[in-house]
Amino acid sequence: MSVTIRQAQPQDLKTLVSFNQALAQEVRGKELEAQQLIQGVQAVLNDSNRGFYTVAEKEAEAVATALITFEWSDWRNGWYWWIQDVYVKPNYRQQGIFRTLYTQLRTQAQAANVCGLRLYVYKGNTTAQTVYRQLGMVPSSSDLFEENL
Repeated sequence: MSVTIRQAQPQDLKTLVSFNQALAQEVRGKELEAQQLIQGVQAVLNDSNRGFYTVAEKEAEAVATALITFEWSDWRNGWYWWIQDVYVKPNYRQQGIFRTLYTQLRTQAQAANVCGLRLYVYKGNTTAQTVYRQLGMVPSSSDLFEENL
């Protein structure tokens, strides 16, 4: 069975929301506020300046997604693409689906003259970290600090 990669469309809203809810629960034990999440996903679907979602399908079923957002680098005079909210349905893991998704995103980024790919990974998610390393990604030399407002 082959995997098809495509950009998300407005009709994917329900799937994207449910995948994000599952991701937050699974990785962080956190329940996201549904209406806020719906509005956040819709904001991306309605405004490509915010980013875009990519969907991986197997037999016409959405089985994985990732959100891409943008960061300008004055040092590199180019855009970084941040890969966020990566989710693969549990019964489709360990089948190379994320590898296919990542490879497509990498090819797309190169065509768009993106200067690099970055992603967030939860510190406790060692399985995902192993996958990212196998794809050639390396831990950043910077740590992430944040303040939620």
